Amino acid sequence: MSHALLWFANRGTGVVLVVLLTLSIVLGVLATSRLSPRIWPRMLSQGLHRNISMLAVTFLAAHVVTAVVDSFVDIRWWHTVVPFTGSYRQPWLGIAALSMDLFLAVAVTSILRHRMSHRPWRAVHARAYAGWGLGLVHGMHGSDAGTVWGQAVNYGCIAAVTLALLGRLGLHMSARALHAPVPLRSGTP
Repeated sequence: MSHALLWFANRGTGVVLVVLLTLSIVLGVLATSRLSPRIWPRMLSQGLHRNISMLAVTFLAAHVVTAVVDSFVDIRWWHTVVPFTGSYRQPWLGIAALSMDLFLAVAVTSILRHRMSHRPWRAVHARAYAGWGLGLVHGMHGSDAGTVWGQAVNYGCIAAVTLALLGRLGLHMSARALHAPVPLRSGTP
């Protein structure tokens, strides 16, 4: 396989990966937001979240394999797992390795979820936010980061996750306000 083909495959899988991870996080937020089933069934959000996450893992593997197989740059397989051990664009490849390690932990614990209690699973699963952020930082220093479409993808992903989290926070605050005790007024007859 030619260097140019591997380079384009690596760039393409990276862009698709960040979009898939963003969709997965947005759907994960939606699945845990306790929206009314008439608006968006929670089961649908969870199923899409799970399937898109599995697809993202596939694209992560393809992204890593194309980077390692491409002989134009010196990236060994262990550079993708052990952070900051490579010499090629060390800070950004190291950040990518950290991101991948976090997503591997999330994927493994998700596979083993039925054998774990909820609290430790959720603690590891919440690290997907950090993995997504680190992966995004890695991508913002890639070949296409300076292009208009590259910036649109990156900032669009940031906006989508931010809106989902703000929406969830708003729902959480509304639910708390609905269930808060009403204060008694003092000095009224």
